[in-house]
Amino acid sequence: MLRLSAALLGAALALSGCAGVPAITSATTPASATLPREATSPLILVSIDGFRNDYLQRGLTPTLATLAGDGVRAGYMRPSYPSITFPNHYTLVTGLRPDHHGVIANFMTDPSIPGVRFSMFDPATVGDERWWDEGTPLWTRVREQGGRAAAMFWVGSEAPVHGARPEFWRPFDIAVGSEDRVRQVLAWLALPAAERPHFITLYFDRVDSMGHEHGPDSPQLDQALGEVDTAIGHLLQGIAALGLGQRVNVVVVSDHGMTATGPDKEFFLDDLVDVSHLDFGWTGAYASFDALPGGEAAARQLMGRHAHMECMPRERIPARFEYGRHRRVPAYICIGEPGWQITTRTEMQRKGHRLRGEHGYDNLLPDMRSPFIAHGPAFRQGVVIPPIDNVDVYPLLARVLGIEPGANDGNPAHTAAALRP
Repeated sequence: MLRLSAALLGAALALSGCAGVPAITSATTPASATLPREATSPLILVSIDGFRNDYLQRGLTPTLATLAGDGVRAGYMRPSYPSITFPNHYTLVTGLRPDHHGVIANFMTDPSIPGVRFSMFDPATVGDERWWDEGTPLWTRVREQGGRAAAMFWVGSEAPVHGARPEFWRPFDIAVGSEDRVRQVLAWLALPAAERPHFITLYFDRVDSMGHEHGPDSPQLDQALGEVDTAIGHLLQGIAALGLGQRVNVVVVSDHGMTATGPDKEFFLDDLVDVSHLDFGWTGAYASFDALPGGEAAARQLMGRHAHMECMPRERIPARFEYGRHRRVPAYICIGEPGWQITTRTEMQRKGHRLRGEHGYDNLLPDMRSPFIAHGPAFRQGVVIPPIDNVDVYPLLARVLGIEPGANDGNPAHTAAALRP
């Protein structure tokens, strides 16, 4: 339950403004019904994109510190490889590694979807269920078992995965501020219990954006931490004002961390080979590519160790990454040392800006670690559990919701100590 200090509660939010944020809805008939019609104990999954685990120690996030101290936190949470946004957000709601759910990068191609290149910035591909159907997100499981779900932005929620979206959802719009996102969630919670979602996602991107633009140790990043923490504080105040403070469960996570980089850590592949016949799926912490006709020699020349990176065919990606077997993973990958960006001049120009922070590196690196915080009536108080993998979140969420999870790569034993007996 949301046991907050008086200082944190403060004055409750004025909820009359919540209904002014419109929701997009869709409806289908559930395959079976095991959840009660009334959502009396909703579960909210919050992601703060790019929130590195050790940001919690900066003293800038009192709301999160209260949730962690009065609830459960893990020592840290390991992202899946590659430690980038789309793969890991879909992992959190499917419990599957990227190689298993198929969302292997923010940009990708698929031989079974010829002529189409998936882009995180393209509403047409983001909304095309063919890219998502190898996983079943938690909101779909909730619907199948008689419940309702809502997504205040989440990777995959804009597509009719397995035929349906959440009942309530919003297409991603970076212009929607943190406070407006919270107001929308509170509007959903304010619905009558028989209409209220059982499961809600809430996504914040500000910390990640400032980390990329200014670096993880910048004042802009610190300001973003405070902004998001304040918004989450308003969420908790609004929950209390609705009389749900003893009923709502909240889980706070991130998709990955962030490490410092800069123009002095840019490695240009075109300094080594002619890249004109290489088709790049991703550049940054790693570069992945296929060889077009005429590019095979250049690809072979890149294989092996180089200063600040190692290149290999996908079959030789280290087994511990659990990555590289899916058909969408390009044939070759160059993995950068921490902080180094592997790119080409054309790709750098296409991005249009230089980075001061980056992620996508080895998922075991401390800078890639994410937090895991859980608070509410389902969770114990004042408990720290050992580090977990992000695939372990999904079976925990399913258990809190009281639904049967789909097949997944998580281990419920890893989070069992977080739950009340």
